[in-house]
Amino acid sequence: MIVEMRTYVLHPGQQGAFLARMQEQGIAIERAILGRMIGFYTCEIGTLNQVVHMWAYDSHADRDRRRARLNADPQWLAFVPQVLPMIRDMENKILNPAPFAALDTLDWKAPAK
Repeated sequence: MIVEMRTYVLHPGQQGAFLARMQEQGIAIERAILGRMIGFYTCEIGTLNQVVHMWAYDSHADRDRRRARLNADPQWLAFVPQVLPMIRDMENKILNPAPFAALDTLDWKAPAK
């Protein structure tokens, strides 16, 4: 399994509109094709106007197939021009989990106090 972490720095003042468009249209398109969204986050400390979203894939080949399907999808192609002008910078990382930290082995419950 791999995790793709996509980080977008938005133009100042665009975060609310970007998140609204993603919630209204974008995420449904992505989830239908990309599958396992781990999370979609905003940052309040550090680089501001930043959103980070993470997706899990079975392999690099799985990611490549799903990204190709997304980039050929007519709904996605119609959606992208709505949000692309809001994005100032993009960064993409592929994360390989350590054997003891794969998503399917983690216990997401808070430790007992």
